[in-house]
Amino acid sequence: MSAKFDYVLRFGDNALVLGQRLAEWLGHAPVLEEDIASANISLDLVGQARLWLTLAGKLEGKGRDEDQLAYHRDQHQYRNFTLLELPNGDYAFTIVRRFLFDVWHCLCLEALSRSKDADIAAIAVKSKKEADYHRRHSGDWLVRLGEGTDESNLRAQAALDAQWRYTAEFFEPDAVDRAVEASGEGFDAASLRDRWLQEVSAALAEAALKLPAMEKYVSRGKEGRHSEHLSYLLAEMQVLQRAHPNATW
Repeated sequence: MSAKFDYVLRFGDNALVLGQRLAEWLGHAPVLEEDIASANISLDLVGQARLWLTLAGKLEGKGRDEDQLAYHRDQHQYRNFTLLELPNGDYAFTIVRRFLFDVWHCLCLEALSRSKDADIAAIAVKSKKEADYHRRHSGDWLVRLGEGTDESNLRAQAALDAQWRYTAEFFEPDAVDRAVEASGEGFDAASLRDRWLQEVSAALAEAALKLPAMEKYVSRGKEGRHSEHLSYLLAEMQVLQRAHPNATW
């Protein structure tokens, strides 16, 4: 399979898996406005996933559309970051995860908007408008939690400490990243690290949260090596399509 197919899958799978996790908050968010906000952001991400997976199917050339790629791949065939498949936990965990990803996502889409591949650039430009809103939303909530009560600060810090190690995967290039970067259709994954860290550090300082130490651990979700949590997420997401393949209504 081509490196570009794998590369595009990563962006589609990131959006799809995080969108599925956010959809789990429907009816369970702490306040009504957040119930609606989480649902809307989830829909944005699923819409982005459709664009990326449709392009991936086109690149693959085997006739698979976005639905087949979403519902008929197994865990090891997914290419999302490990961070995004972790269970939601409390709302602080969800917000911290979203913020860490949202900052990276905005930088990533900005870089992809300059891709030599017109389809990749077009999806990035369209998605960036939504990602900017997602980033503002999660950033505002990060500060609200960090500067809120002692309890909310403790929960936000605990979520940050637990998730920080997974962010190294954002910036660790592999053979796929390097191949697509070399063609001018992708970007240098490591090049975003300093800007991401600068923006994240500023927001954490405003939220009275402490920056954890970066660990040497690097998760490998984008290479198809996942935690056990993804299998449960996919089982729920894919059950209807797996039980009734190609059903229409």
